[in-house]
Amino acid sequence: MGKKYSKNEILEEIQDMGNFYKRKVVNYRGTTSDSKEYYTEVVAEWILKNIYLFDYIKPITREKSYKVDSHDGKNKDNDSNREEEKIAMKLFDLSQNQGKVFDVIGKIIDYQTPLKDIQTDKAGKIDLLAYNENEKTLRILELKKPDSKETMLRCVLEAYTYLKVVDKDKLLKDFGLPKNTKIKACPFVFYDGEQYKEMQQDRKNLKELIEKLEIEVIYLEEKDGEYGIKK
Repeated sequence: MGKKYSKNEILEEIQDMGNFYKRKVVNYRGTTSDSKEYYTEVVAEWILKNIYLFDYIKPITREKSYKVDSHDGKNKDNDSNREEEKIAMKLFDLSQNQGKVFDVIGKIIDYQTPLKDIQTDKAGKIDLLAYNENEKTLRILELKKPDSKETMLRCVLEAYTYLKVVDKDKLLKDFGLPKNTKIKACPFVFYDGEQYKEMQQDRKNLKELIEKLEIEVIYLEEKDGEYGIKK
């Protein structure tokens, strides 16, 4: 990103919360030309002051089941270069076909879970769903590949938007989970990746936003081809 923006220019790009996480400003890296604040800190500060706007995100009730029977963890598109989807399918396969229970998140129970009811709905897909039976907690995991350049703010907002959009009662019913299951929104990013590095910096507004939205950041680690959760 070549141009340097002022604080006011960043704020002017912020409008409604519908698909807010897709806005370019959410993914800007660097600091403002005047106040020398991180771009994402300016955006996060605005969100904290206008956090009530999330209440205007309308849930989508999917008539079809959230659970797609054809999801088997096998990549049917050999030409696919979508690294995140390949990682998601591998993690799903580890849980479903090899019985792996991951620390913290438990078992992966689905990947690419659709949120749309009709084609024109403006909603994406949940990268991964993980259920921890001991905690009775279902986690909506927003997965990013190891070299992803997306900001942690984008990851947080995308995961939280999916939490707001999904019909929680139907989601639990479709996967046969208890009605009292807690559902959490979780950025699922690689340890030592760009998002992890951001969290080691002075990002006061981002961290406050994570706390306010009750977001849980989960770090994924790969060693010698094996995946695990970094505590």
